[in-house]
Amino acid sequence: MKRKITYSHPNVKDIVFSRETYSYCPSKGILATRKFLAEQTNQLKGVQITPDDICFFNGLGDAIAKVYQYITLTSRVIGPSPAYSTHSSAEAAHAGHEPLTYKLDPDNKWYPDLDDLYNKVKYNPNVVGILIINPDNPTGMVYPYETLKRIVEIAKEFKLFLICDEIYINITYNGVRAYSLAEVIDDVPGISMKGISKEVPWPGARCGWMEYYNRDKDPDFNRFCQALDNAKMIEVCSTKLPQLAIPKILGDPRFKSYREETNRNIGKRSKMIADILRTVPELTFNETFGAFYNTIIFREGTLKPGQMIKIADSQISSMVEQWVDQDIPYDKRFVYYLLGAKGICVVPISSFCSELQGFRVTLLEENEKTLMDTFTSIRDGIVEYLIS
Repeated sequence: MKRKITYSHPNVKDIVFSRETYSYCPSKGILATRKFLAEQTNQLKGVQITPDDICFFNGLGDAIAKVYQYITLTSRVIGPSPAYSTHSSAEAAHAGHEPLTYKLDPDNKWYPDLDDLYNKVKYNPNVVGILIINPDNPTGMVYPYETLKRIVEIAKEFKLFLICDEIYINITYNGVRAYSLAEVIDDVPGISMKGISKEVPWPGARCGWMEYYNRDKDPDFNRFCQALDNAKMIEVCSTKLPQLAIPKILGDPRFKSYREETNRNIGKRSKMIADILRTVPELTFNETFGAFYNTIIFREGTLKPGQMIKIADSQISSMVEQWVDQDIPYDKRFVYYLLGAKGICVVPISSFCSELQGFRVTLLEENEKTLMDTFTSIRDGIVEYLIS
């Protein structure tokens, strides 16, 4: 006879069956959840916030769209390149121009080129804010503490505000931790973007929030934050059920060990991938320490016209030939051949607002044999492509 297992911890199921869950909630979000999140941020011993400094949105995509929508039309926010397209596309659409970016350097562990950032801010008076994605998507880089402090100094010198997308802030591994914006921002105005879609993970919940830092230090920034709150009030409120679940999940003593184990597994997979791909001399390869992506770059001059991978299936081969028979970046051409020949889909880095040539992969495959087989096939496909 099986023994029935009972748990003393609060269960998310409890809120699913509560009628209260399906009513409206305050426009800025459930007060008890905002208090919980404000307390978590305040425990970092950096900037201090109240529940009124937090506003919920229907996922970070919603929050990102709102931020760029309510920035003055002539103002710009400079972000990293390779760029996460949700940010770069929204900022570019708002400005009616190409995205304004600072370089992440593949020859220096993907760390930002701070001289490039400084000069672009100095000589672009329309820049009002700096975007940081930490840990970074698509590179998997984690910003060092000293780098973050330098970016804060630049923002302070030019009277800018900071935006930090921290959706992966608790997904780090291989001995590295990510410093949150709240820990380094001092008295500079800023916004931290957070959510539960990655670390819980619960992407279908569409539950993200923004934390406003130092809004009392700058009247213009305070008005901007108020505009974001008002925009959410027009929509009545964001999805309620995941908001109610956040304290139950993140406050559960089991969550920390779950996250630590999951991070260790991602770190283990990152090293397995590194052992395979860093053997190819034509690649610039950096090991990742955060999020669950890796961006691999072909060394300059490696990709050329006419390269290919032999595709056994004639119908697929014909389809790929049609795809590449147009003016496309060289890395996109490689991606099409890899898909056709090996059945493996990666994303070209030229699609991330970058002049670099390469591709992004994920570290999400949990079956180690499948992971090894997949990245061995990628490596073999690269070798075959480059010698063709």
